[in-house]
Amino acid sequence: MSPVLTLARDLIAIDSRSSRSNLPVAERIEAELAGFEVERLDYTDAAGVAKRALVAHRGPPGGYALSGHMDTVPETGWTEDPWTPRLDAEGGLHGLGSVDMKGAVAACVMAAKSVPDGVPATLLITTDEETTKAGARAVAGSALAQSLGLRGIVVAEPTGLVPIRGHRSSVNIVARAHGVQAHSSGALGRNANWVLIPFLAEMRAIHLRLREDPALHDPAYNPPFTDFNLVIDNHGTAVNVTVPLATCRIKFRASRSLDRAPILEEIRAAAARAGVELEIAAEGTPPELPAEHPLIRHAAMLSGQASRTAAFGTDASELQSLAPCVILGPGGIETAHTPHECIPVAALEAAVPLFARLLTEASRAA
Repeated sequence: MSPVLTLARDLIAIDSRSSRSNLPVAERIEAELAGFEVERLDYTDAAGVAKRALVAHRGPPGGYALSGHMDTVPETGWTEDPWTPRLDAEGGLHGLGSVDMKGAVAACVMAAKSVPDGVPATLLITTDEETTKAGARAVAGSALAQSLGLRGIVVAEPTGLVPIRGHRSSVNIVARAHGVQAHSSGALGRNANWVLIPFLAEMRAIHLRLREDPALHDPAYNPPFTDFNLVIDNHGTAVNVTVPLATCRIKFRASRSLDRAPILEEIRAAAARAGVELEIAAEGTPPELPAEHPLIRHAAMLSGQASRTAAFGTDASELQSLAPCVILGPGGIETAHTPHECIPVAALEAAVPLFARLLTEASRAA
């Protein structure tokens, strides 16, 4: 078994959903980093859970960094144990986080370890990418990372090893309506859903306009319309109980070309009219580099693939404050966030020499 496959399997076997502490997976990664200077960035998330991001460096300053995240989405829909990595007959590695993105993290680590002495090798390993991007913000503020004079960052999310020069980033919106819990047959309760529904009706109108109005589209992206995804939660309330709390969460994910401010003002006004509480948290500016940027040209040359844009988001929205970012990693996004998540082992193993060449040739071009 190759070293990258061994490490990928070990990482998958550790439960690091965003709701849980990632310290065990961070410790497993750090065990691979003998000879690296390691900065541990410890913090506690909003739920009081201990988290850790890592910055690791070997060699002189400068060059490129390789970046990936340790956390995963929940195990929704899985019928097999998500934390038991398995290989299928076609050479696919299955398990929660296999493609998004513990496999890529393993490839980053092995690539950084493989470059010759004297080549700058930097790893920026984050957590909470799937939720708040707090790990990436911690890395962006790292004293070690800021001291290195990085010339570029390769964010190794699954792109089929095609360089992504730009992507959307999110505004995360939470609206809460309050009611009074009681037996639904009586007159003492008040159902929070009836408070929330007028707000939801206005959100549906915004959603449809974002999809249907060409003036709000960006033709450089596929799909050209903005993501405005809604999730509703009654927090387990039974059907014979009036709902005391109704929460909706919206991921509003847009490219750089869209001015989000007018839409956010509409959302604030709708919340005020409905009488619901509102929280809005924006990630960093959507990262986007021109195709002729040196980092993009270098990644395109070494990968043999023309650069493009992507509809999803990554830690690049926060890490771009350290250095320009390209998104380039093994496997495809198609099985990410599904109970069929997998990555071809061949793609995983191909990523290691490609990442090593990116580090090595960036050093030579300095």
